[in-house]
Amino acid sequence: MIEFKNVSFNYARSDEASVKDITLTINNGETVLLCGESGCGKTTLMRLINGLIPHFYEGYMSGTVHVDGMNVSEAELYETAVKVGSVFQNPRSQFFCVDSTSELAFGPENMGFPEAEILSRIDKTVSSMGIRSLMDRSIFDMSGGEKQKIACASVDTLNPQVCVIDEPSSNLSLEAIEDLKHTISEWKKEGKTIVIAEHRMYWLKEICDRVICLKNGKILFDVSMKEFRTYKDERLREHGLRSVNEDLSMIPMRAEPEENGVITLEKFSYSYKKYDALHIDRLNIPRGEVIAVVGPNGAGKSTFSKCICGLMKGFKGSASIDGKRYRSRKLLDRSYMVMQDVNHQLFCETVMEEATLGMNDENETVAREVLDKLGLSEFSERHPMSLSGGQKQRVAVASAILSDKDIILFDEPTSGLDYCNMEKVAELIRSLRGSKTVFVVTHDPDLIRRCATCVLRLEKGHVAEFNRGGENYGEEEKCYNTAV
Repeated sequence: MIEFKNVSFNYARSDEASVKDITLTINNGETVLLCGESGCGKTTLMRLINGLIPHFYEGYMSGTVHVDGMNVSEAELYETAVKVGSVFQNPRSQFFCVDSTSELAFGPENMGFPEAEILSRIDKTVSSMGIRSLMDRSIFDMSGGEKQKIACASVDTLNPQVCVIDEPSSNLSLEAIEDLKHTISEWKKEGKTIVIAEHRMYWLKEICDRVICLKNGKILFDVSMKEFRTYKDERLREHGLRSVNEDLSMIPMRAEPEENGVITLEKFSYSYKKYDALHIDRLNIPRGEVIAVVGPNGAGKSTFSKCICGLMKGFKGSASIDGKRYRSRKLLDRSYMVMQDVNHQLFCETVMEEATLGMNDENETVAREVLDKLGLSEFSERHPMSLSGGQKQRVAVASAILSDKDIILFDEPTSGLDYCNMEKVAELIRSLRGSKTVFVVTHDPDLIRRCATCVLRLEKGHVAEFNRGGENYGEEEKCYNTAV
């Protein structure tokens, strides 16, 4: 049983409490969905359950949190880890090893289990989760979705009674979400207590028993999933929530083609030590369009984006723009990328400084307009690292939009964003059409339908499909793809 009694918490750098006077009981074996707008307090509740607050995150806490009778505020983190397994929004932040097999062994090793039992636990987890192909691989070479699978697997080998999972689907393909759904369903059958903070809720409607919605750090409603599924989309959107019956089609919006020529990508190939991640001989991309780059986890989407930006060491391909060929790091002069993990690209002391960092001629008026559209105006003087995951994501999006680059790449820009902020990001990306060429690596069908004019699907590092304005092209003379 998880019990909150009159719990409030203020982060050290925040003037306002992230959660306010929360009293809540989650029964043994319940699977609970936490939802609400970005910054409403979901992640803070998670950190209170697994003990990261107050042991890791500084601030002021009042009230008590008990898990299975243990006061997690007073217990040591290693004691809480026996009872509570955690999968963070950014799985990379919880890894201790450089390869996947060692990561699965790390937890049981620290618990002092015998070698035979550790190996048995790993084999059971690998088999049940179907991740044999991810074993003995460098974690640094994995996609965001593959890292998420390893994070879940490392929890599974510990076999805790309570699992807290923060935005697990944010970087996962539709196929990978089905795998995750199976994993959580198995945990539920085992009688584990599961708490999931999530914006994309459609895949949880058959798993969760209960839905708790937060707003401004307080519980807005606490209902059964059966009742929640009767809520109309209009009511959900009032609270910044996505539909529980999400449309999963990835058809781009129809729009008159921009006649701005093409960007020709040649020999876009990249190999990691043990496998080929990307192989495109030639690809003509229409300039001035918004191109959604989709495909299963590990298909080469993030590698493709980093190659366009010239960020991959040893990459030999080139891009021809306006008749001039650009190679490797020279592409950095023409491009800007918002990474999947935005924590790696937030450098400044305030949100305003971060937003204007890439501007050649700093214009605070224009910057404030973009921040306002993204709902960030009130945070303009806050330190970016003091914000929630979704808020950080929007800061990075603002910085990209304000940069003086003509190729912009977004890697999962709506990761961790609620419905309202997803729409704001989609509107701003859509407004770039014509003036910039925009690539959006995403698994988010809602985003694609709202801002993309083309869809480029990758599979196993190759171009599998190109869809422009809702029409599929297969013949070379009609298609911008000559790679397959």
